[in-house]
Amino acid sequence: MFGNRTLERLDQMLDDALNGEFHESSYDESRLSRLESKWKQYLSTSCLLKENLEKEKESIKSLVSDISHQTKTPMTNIKMYAQLLDESLENGGGESERRLIREIIRQTERLDFLIQSLTKMSRLETNVVEVKPIVQDVSSLLSEVVRGVQSKAQQKKISICCDTENISKASYDLKWTKEALGNILDNAVKYSPIGSKVSIEVTEYELYTDICVKDCGIGIAEEEIPKIFGRFYRSEEVQQEDGVGIGLFLAREIVKKQDGYIKVVSKPGEGTEFHVFLRRIS
Repeated sequence: MFGNRTLERLDQMLDDALNGEFHESSYDESRLSRLESKWKQYLSTSCLLKENLEKEKESIKSLVSDISHQTKTPMTNIKMYAQLLDESLENGGGESERRLIREIIRQTERLDFLIQSLTKMSRLETNVVEVKPIVQDVSSLLSEVVRGVQSKAQQKKISICCDTENISKASYDLKWTKEALGNILDNAVKYSPIGSKVSIEVTEYELYTDICVKDCGIGIAEEEIPKIFGRFYRSEEVQQEDGVGIGLFLAREIVKKQDGYIKVVSKPGEGTEFHVFLRRIS
């Protein structure tokens, strides 16, 4: 049987480790029992692993910030010079030159979007950025998300039907959930035919609020549905459309960090429904 003094020392070691105050030098090896020595060795290793993980996290955070900062200025300059060149060719250049300039601008914007998405993805995966959900109205979320894709929808003459007067509540982080739902709605507009409709419906359940984005697009085959949330995955059906295959991956990660989930209902040629389930309580 263990003596009370031994149990007290083991308990104190564990308390120190949980409070982040465990120091190997605080315990004299010569005065510890065999079990206490093993316990000390285990806690020392655990604390070292935790310290290394924190250092690695800070290193990744610094690297992501550096990449984001260092690429921002060159990208802005490329876009600016391309636009200036495009303007200078308005009166004197040929159509082929203007077409090339427009393609440079388009590809630069695509690269800029990719860098931003990779930065967000890295921050989420390494927990550099915390998603902090609070209980609030869903209407403000829907209003901001619709506003973000309205211009693109108008260009394709797509109507977005959404009842923003709904008083439903859910637990979510406005900034990051807007990113997640915005990616889903952007896809709905992108893959829907000209002149069609995209609808957003909200349904309350006991534990979750369901935000459903429904389009009239090309649909998704059943065997492809599990793949669409993978990094950089793009179906052969949409290879000609702009995109890098990160939007849905980010959407799922953001919703998952808020104790929610996403369900997809779709058939080829019959459109797609994305159901975003957000917790109703924190």
